[in-house]
Amino acid sequence: MRNLIPSYVRVPVIFFTIFGLIEYFVDSGDKPAFLEHPIIMLFLILVLFILIAIEGIVGSIENILFQSLDQTAKDKYLASKAKTPQFKALSNIYEKLKGKQKPIEEEHEIILDHNYDGIKELDNNLPPWWLWSFYISIVFAAVYLVRFHVIGTADLAAEELEKEYAQAKIEIEEYKKTAKNLVDVNTVTLLTDAADLKAGQTIFNANCIACHMADGGGGIGPNLTDKHWILGGGIKNVFHTISEGGRSGKGMISWKNDLKPIEMAQVASYVLSLQGTTPANPKEAEGDLWQPEGTEDQNSNDTKTENETIDVENTVTVID
Repeated sequence: MRNLIPSYVRVPVIFFTIFGLIEYFVDSGDKPAFLEHPIIMLFLILVLFILIAIEGIVGSIENILFQSLDQTAKDKYLASKAKTPQFKALSNIYEKLKGKQKPIEEEHEIILDHNYDGIKELDNNLPPWWLWSFYISIVFAAVYLVRFHVIGTADLAAEELEKEYAQAKIEIEEYKKTAKNLVDVNTVTLLTDAADLKAGQTIFNANCIACHMADGGGGIGPNLTDKHWILGGGIKNVFHTISEGGRSGKGMISWKNDLKPIEMAQVASYVLSLQGTTPANPKEAEGDLWQPEGTEDQNSNDTKTENETIDVENTVTVID
């Protein structure tokens, strides 16, 4: 086998095989492994030198051994090197797949009467590989027809694609729940973990105290400890305000280019944790009184119940 493949083919094939295995198994990110880890480049150069050295050494040994032979042995050795392998097993398989064909000198026996401008047609037998492929395709088609269109035990391609899309959406939503850095204004939730609030406080102290004071009491910016909000309260509104900025011309800047989504969620959660605290010099309330959705209805129902109770009490008093 070595005689069949010259050294200028063997060396590159072995070298690039080793190179490919290194690139596959070594984690180097977006860069090639030999650029990310220079030691790998040195290793590859060493491997290349070793492969070339092995070829040279083996060639030298063969030459020395050849020179030590007598003339008869030399001729026999040269004949063995020039001999090509027969691959009898593969040849037999090929002959069986090809089938028996008429030799050229006997083709006149199978010429058909068809004649197209002097072009005649031979009635050759179809090769066995073609016939068996045809028979297998018929069996496959019958099984496919019964399974997909008669019994319906398997999904068609369009149905399978729809299911994969639906499953992919579910997996994406599940991934978003754990991948905090993919959070946006629609998926953000209030963070209550101490580590998240601590990180939010660090961001707040680094970027927000100039306008809102360290205790959130407000300065240039509004008081963050009361229930009044200019652009709406709650985690989604506060996240949106941090991300997109405040009112045009007089509100705070957008922070989406400076802070990651998870960082904006952390600082928004920290801001909301300041609700109800007592700052040293609280600024007067600005904006509208904000209540979570559903709370207003509950409050109006409670007020209505109180009024009805008072009316009933007054009615009873009048009767007495």
